[in-house]
Amino acid sequence: MTISELKAFGANTDEGLGRCLNNEDFYFRMIKMALADAGFEKLKTAIEQNDLDAGFDAAHALKGVLGNLSLTPLYEPVSEMTELLRSKKDADYSAYVKEIVDQREALRKICEA
Repeated sequence: MTISELKAFGANTDEGLGRCLNNEDFYFRMIKMALADAGFEKLKTAIEQNDLDAGFDAAHALKGVLGNLSLTPLYEPVSEMTELLRSKKDADYSAYVKEIVDQREALRKICEA
């Protein structure tokens, strides 16, 4: 994983690094931890079970983690979901879940390269 790969992914690495004291190793470690966050599975399961409260809790927690690391391609769909779930909007969340799963996988490939 490199800063240039993360930039190409769409991450705001200047912002994310700043929150990690400009320590690349620490930033990379935090990204790997974020990818392993159980919230992704909790969110997916909650949406599959139409549990909007649990979905909100998972999305809100992920929003904070992803926002702090400035992982924009993951942060944006999670953030949008969070606001819809906050209002308990009855909606089809499958496109958001797919986008999140796809972006997480793309980031995982960068981390494993």
